[in-house]
Amino acid sequence: MNTIKKNDIYTVGIDGYSSEALGVCHVDGRAVFVPRAIPGEEWEIRIVKATNTAVYARGEKLLKSSPAREQSACPYYGRCGGCDTWHMSYEEELRFKLDKVNAALRHIGKQELQAEEILGSGSMLRYRNKGVFAVSDTGGGPAFGFFRERSHELIPIEDCLIQSELSVRAARAVTAFMRGHGIPAYDELSGKGVVRHVFCRQAVHGQDAVVCVVAARGFGTRTQSLVDALRASCPELTGIVLNINKTKGNTVLGGEFHTLWGRATMRDTLCGLHFEIAPQAFFQINPPQAEKLYRRAAEFAAAGKDDLVFDLYCGAGTISLFLAQKAGRVIGAEIVPEAIENARENAARNGVENAEFLCADAGEAAVLLAARGLRPRIVVVDPPRKGMDEKAVESVASMRPERVVYVSCNPATLARDILRFNSFGYTLKEVTAVDMFPRTCHIETVCLLTHS
Repeated sequence: MNTIKKNDIYTVGIDGYSSEALGVCHVDGRAVFVPRAIPGEEWEIRIVKATNTAVYARGEKLLKSSPAREQSACPYYGRCGGCDTWHMSYEEELRFKLDKVNAALRHIGKQELQAEEILGSGSMLRYRNKGVFAVSDTGGGPAFGFFRERSHELIPIEDCLIQSELSVRAARAVTAFMRGHGIPAYDELSGKGVVRHVFCRQAVHGQDAVVCVVAARGFGTRTQSLVDALRASCPELTGIVLNINKTKGNTVLGGEFHTLWGRATMRDTLCGLHFEIAPQAFFQINPPQAEKLYRRAAEFAAAGKDDLVFDLYCGAGTISLFLAQKAGRVIGAEIVPEAIENARENAARNGVENAEFLCADAGEAAVLLAARGLRPRIVVVDPPRKGMDEKAVESVASMRPERVVYVSCNPATLARDILRFNSFGYTLKEVTAVDMFPRTCHIETVCLLTHS
């Protein structure tokens, strides 16, 4: 019987974290989740939601504070839904993230091996090379910001401390242009309006910066005025792109891309290699941390001059080209045609002749390699948050590589997929966590599986 009811008040001790960095306490034997609470603290809490599956509370009064507690530098923290860990020290954040990886490995993946190392970020501010702001009409007209957690209610902002200053300035320029020209934001419910998002990418090791305005329709005769407004506010820009996205839902990029001015792609350097990235192509948002991640992935791969490496979910070829410096040959596969085109261009740009790229998913790529009589000794996978589906794991295992290097941005799906690889005779041998996303609950992990 559920004895915990909404608006009940309890005095509790926080004894752990959820995977989303919520504090966890226990009342009547049930776990209760308390936002922005830290283990070791004592709180007076008020129950805000109690169901048969979960109980959530609000911290009413902090009775005993943790030494790891810090005052958030962000005025929107706790409202915009973007960050999760501004209330704790960075040392505590890293401890939480390492525990998150290990909890997933232990409870979901049934693994005995645990990660002992997390590679922290040298910067916690302005580290993102990609900013994506939602645009919505508010009482004062079009505004940019982020949605409140688990809602589509926009929290308007003036700045975001983890985004680049340029991306914030670009979003501010677009919304000012909209107000000045009477252009409404897109409304998901009615399907009316124009602007949906402002997407900005800025090179970390270069001068390029591209803004992509995502809209349900074009701007007609006002297009040049938009270009002029962005160039005046953001003289660093090297390209302005219009993405006509008419799809329903919250997909940011989709549909047609039109270059309004300059160059649509962004050039940047990663691990000493030069890349040109299309707006819709994946590229790591924190390049200095990505370099740490790729170096560790290369250590786990241990590729030699006689080895064939298969890189699945290769994107614009970043890992592929890095591995090609030591491997005999690298074949990358990706289902996004624009990313494959980028990867091929990046190989040519860097003079890499021992890498090729296929537009195919895991299963198709396995068939193509088998038809050519090729068997990779090493397979690298870097899937999206949903991880690999069962067929993809089976396809990789069917190639019978000696080593599988798995790069993941979601510990839960990583652990699930490791368990699937176990069924094909693969054993987890090495794990390292890498903090790519300071001040959020997200964590990147790279691990090595070998065939028994």
